[in-house]
Amino acid sequence: MPPADRPASEPVPADRALPAERGVVAPDPGRGGGAATPSFALPADGSAGLPGMPDPLAIGPRTFAWGTRTFVMGILNVTPDSFSGDGLLAAGDGVPAGRRDVVAAAVTLARRMVDEGADLLDVGGESSRPGHAAVSAADEAARVVPVIRALRAALPSVPLSVDTTKPAVADAALAAGAHLVNDVWGVAEDDALARVAAAHGAPLVVMHNRAEARYTALVAEIVADLQRAVERAMAAGVPWERLIVDPGFGFGKAPSHNLTLLRELPALRSLGRPVLLGTSRKSTLGKVLDLVPAERVEATVATTVLGIGAGVDMVRVHDVLPNVRAARMADAVVRGWRPAGWEGGP
Repeated sequence: MPPADRPASEPVPADRALPAERGVVAPDPGRGGGAATPSFALPADGSAGLPGMPDPLAIGPRTFAWGTRTFVMGILNVTPDSFSGDGLLAAGDGVPAGRRDVVAAAVTLARRMVDEGADLLDVGGESSRPGHAAVSAADEAARVVPVIRALRAALPSVPLSVDTTKPAVADAALAAGAHLVNDVWGVAEDDALARVAAAHGAPLVVMHNRAEARYTALVAEIVADLQRAVERAMAAGVPWERLIVDPGFGFGKAPSHNLTLLRELPALRSLGRPVLLGTSRKSTLGKVLDLVPAERVEATVATTVLGIGAGVDMVRVHDVLPNVRAARMADAVVRGWRPAGWEGGP
């Protein structure tokens, strides 16, 4: 209905018209029906912008075809204080921490994970648990760079990720042979880590995180924060096709938030990027079942299967074999994956 101060026959001012070059389809009243009203069309140089399966992504020596199956990232913590008790700098197996050959232990663990089905490995040199001891960039690099260099030599066909929040560490790790940057503070305003990834042409995982578990609308805020993070990374030079999102299970979220996040994972598909889920051995699982980290394998497997049902593309785990088996079974149901030589009928 035209405004009261302008007759219906008066033409729309030129500065308020919607020109065809902006994608407006002019009305054609003579045709009637749907053609009688104007509408918008896709720009000639634009994409549909609709949720769909992301294009395959090359991460180092392998290409990940999203949607064909779920990919499994094995965790290598080169730390003394990992919450999960798996830190390679801690004492273990009767060997004092100061006498452990960390690089050799990392290679041995990495080989086992790959044999068990890990598709890529994530190397971190600083614990991310609440209240963790801060590590300088120099010390963190001294932990992860020798390990990455050794893994690159021992397992040249396996993509390697560096889990860090420090640009200097990411730069050194990528130079030593890492292929992917995993940023647990991907939603931070500082884009320095994204610029390092862009300079190396490396894909980037942007993970959701907050300093405290304060939310008004949990899922909507996680999606909005990740969308801003994606846009910030793109502005820093990381192409859209090389971005992966992680909702940050256990990071800046209370246990009730984490359980709700698991239930609402399909909302992340609206971002249009592959989704990485990391629930392995985390405290929410322990609180639900009253179990210590080493006893949370079944709980982790349950969340892996739930995540696959919700459409996640990759899971980050400590216990590779049980999660690979669970993922393949879930993939067979959810994604139509079949093993080589399948004889189970159509």
